[in-house]
Amino acid sequence: MRIKLSNGYLAAIIIALVIIADQILKIWVKTHFYLYESLEITSWFKLNFIENPGMAFGIELGNKMFLTLFRIAASAVLIYIIVKIRRRTCYSRGFFVCLSLIAAGAIGNVIDCMFYGLIFSESSPYVLSELFPEGGGYATFLHGKVVDMFYFPIASWDWPEWMPGIGGEHFIFFQPVFNLADAAISVGIIVLILFYSKYLTTQPDTANADNGTTDISK
Repeated sequence: MRIKLSNGYLAAIIIALVIIADQILKIWVKTHFYLYESLEITSWFKLNFIENPGMAFGIELGNKMFLTLFRIAASAVLIYIIVKIRRRTCYSRGFFVCLSLIAAGAIGNVIDCMFYGLIFSESSPYVLSELFPEGGGYATFLHGKVVDMFYFPIASWDWPEWMPGIGGEHFIFFQPVFNLADAAISVGIIVLILFYSKYLTTQPDTANADNGTTDISK
């Protein structure tokens, strides 16, 4: 059986699946892990629960309210772009996939910022967080913290003593802790830059574009 899936429906499915998976994982970690608790999956992959008040990968930048409003605005702009160009056959399916991943990741983190402070109790190293606690949440609307859990300490080493500035220090690659939404954003941006940057700078050639649908064969 062959099903033709339009770019608009493809984007909607990707966004929905990423957001649902991201939120299920975050809620599970938030309610089953103590803050800073770590679960080793392999020597190079761990689940390490932290909460991020700033940007992706645990980076803290600027005012919390500004960052949340920026996330909301960015998500709205991406959704608007996808809706506006969804029927234009001059854009490839890969381009829509990239935009969808970025939009889904942005929305996933926006949900944390908007609602987690209202529906969860405070996480701590000694007490598990509760969903819909009797005493209310730990923060007001738009002031929730983003849940991060993926940690990949792929390799580590000590820098030689003779190296200026960092000599003798222990280095871990890769140190940032992130979530599924961050991963979707990163993959979408990297693939977009590597393979579809032409759509960001020039008008696509409609004569050489695909038909705007995806064939799913069974």
